Amino acid sequence: MTIYLPFEFNIIPPEKVLRIGVFGFGKTGKAVSSILLKEKTTHLEWVVRASHALEHRSVPEFLGIDSDEPGLIYSLEEFLEDGFLDKHPVDIIVDFSSEDAIYSYGPKAIERSIAVVTAISFYPKEQQRYLNELGKSIKILWSPNITLGINFLILAAKTLQSILPGLDIEIVEEHFKLKSEVSGTAIKIADALSVDHKDIKMIRAGGIIGVHEIIFGFPYQTVRLRHESISREAFGRGAHFASLELTKKDKVGLYKMEDILGPYFVSSNIEYLPDVPIDRPKLGVVQKYLFGARNAFRKRMH
Repeated sequence: MTIYLPFEFNIIPPEKVLRIGVFGFGKTGKAVSSILLKEKTTHLEWVVRASHALEHRSVPEFLGIDSDEPGLIYSLEEFLEDGFLDKHPVDIIVDFSSEDAIYSYGPKAIERSIAVVTAISFYPKEQQRYLNELGKSIKILWSPNITLGINFLILAAKTLQSILPGLDIEIVEEHFKLKSEVSGTAIKIADALSVDHKDIKMIRAGGIIGVHEIIFGFPYQTVRLRHESISREAFGRGAHFASLELTKKDKVGLYKMEDILGPYFVSSNIEYLPDVPIDRPKLGVVQKYLFGARNAFRKRMH
């Protein structure tokens, strides 16, 4: 079964161009930086990497992208110096580096109310506790796989499971030969569907970037939901979308990708929402929007 997104992302541009700093400049970090450089709604201010290699090199020049954005590369040591963010302020930090990087930028993010989007595939419990602490002071989003497709797949799978609970479910993940551990994305899918981690099936071969498949076994049919990462730029698209949406949140907190993707998923099925008066007490802002949109949709249909 091939999945096509049933909605369009009508992304409302922010009031100002978002200044972004990126942690990590490996294969994925480079791909993410290239997307952020090409987007009109974001401005790549800098990239931080642990080593001094490529220090003060221009990211646009290094990647061969025509851009007037500064996007210089700095070492972690330089980032930690007092005054770095005075000289190079940002609105959002996007992290594709390592599980310990949050301790480097976390205190500075709190001090300056900088939002954080982190796409680290796995955090140990200690770092997860720190993420929750950060969420008490700033807007922070953590997604083990920040691609739009994989997060839609999870929402679609949860919907199918809610319709027919008790189905046989198998989760299969495929990655490059040298990746030894179970993917963080597969674990996230398993948690969303209440599947034991030990039941995740792993395939390791060649240079597969990432494939995740959920198999639903019905009595007389089989449904397969499959997502394949063709290019690492998909992570850049997801990080860009998450950054724009996170800045629209009214409250600080630790968010998931589903928190910002969910309303789009619901709004594509507005005509099926129950009849609820828009002026109903205690109705949330998003619900009021959805019910209002539903009513407008029904008027157009009639």
